Amino acid sequence: MPEDKSKKPQDAPKPPAPTGAPQAESLDVIESTPSSAPASQPSASQSAPGKLNFLQKIRNTVNIYLVIFILLAGTGAAVVFVSLKPTKVVKTTPIGKLTDQQLSALRSNSTLIGDPKQTLDIQSSTILEGPVLARNDLSVAGSLKVGGALSLPSITITGNGNFAQIGITGPLSVGGDTALQGGLTVQKNLSVAGSASFGSLSVGGLSVTSLQVKNDFSITKHIITGGGVPGQTRGTALGSGGTASVSGTDTAGSVTINTGGSPPAGLFVSITFTQRFSSTPHVVITPVGSAAGGIEYYINRDANGFSIGTANPPPAGANFGFDYIVIQ
Repeated sequence: MPEDKSKKPQDAPKPPAPTGAPQAESLDVIESTPSSAPASQPSASQSAPGKLNFLQKIRNTVNIYLVIFILLAGTGAAVVFVSLKPTKVVKTTPIGKLTDQQLSALRSNSTLIGDPKQTLDIQSSTILEGPVLARNDLSVAGSLKVGGALSLPSITITGNGNFAQIGITGPLSVGGDTALQGGLTVQKNLSVAGSASFGSLSVGGLSVTSLQVKNDFSITKHIITGGGVPGQTRGTALGSGGTASVSGTDTAGSVTINTGGSPPAGLFVSITFTQRFSSTPHVVITPVGSAAGGIEYYINRDANGFSIGTANPPPAGANFGFDYIVIQ
């Protein structure tokens, strides 16, 4: 009898389940369950060993500790490079370089280079054959050496200055205290407007308008006065034909008297100082000669001068004199 071709394969009898295993559900139940996967597709957990995903291949191929070491080493190298990199210096003043044309112009003409905001920096040694004029302040950071003469209208030294030899043709004005360690030689006049203090002063010639000595004044040699010769006026005590003459200065001098005939008592001569004293000075006279010793002489004095007289008639035709010293 021929087989019925319309019979479905699932209607065939199922083989018996293994002994001890649970009875599986029928194929119809499995097909009717939506959540069941088709029997022909294997699950992700049942993938073949040769078909690993991309992350698993990288993890199995690269050593993770080596990667971490390379990252740490790169980070350290970057930190060291940044710390050792030289800091860029910012120049506040732009510095320009001279071209050959500019240097040629400097040799031939008066050319302005740059502006006040720029700085001309010359690194090499420089020799200037002609005069150099600085129209503003000149600052020298190092030492200044001048081979020839140095001419300065004025010089101001705020710190210490060492000069082997210095010559000043004009006036020298020193505002502060000045200490001279060596000797001081003054070829011409020395004028001191204020007070001067000297521990020891040796002067070949000293001209002083006003001298004030606050201690003992010791003179080892003579006192020689100077000045003009005072004026004189004859008196009546000279007698007929008598004469008188004066030699010396306002400070000291001598009066020579020659009496004439029948001299009466009175004044021999009146002396007028060339420079008036500020007050009446002290006048000391000394008679010179035996004829003057017997005369009763006297003086009259004031700030303008003094006079010498006699209280009794002097001898006629006599020659004598008087020395005088005047001190205020």
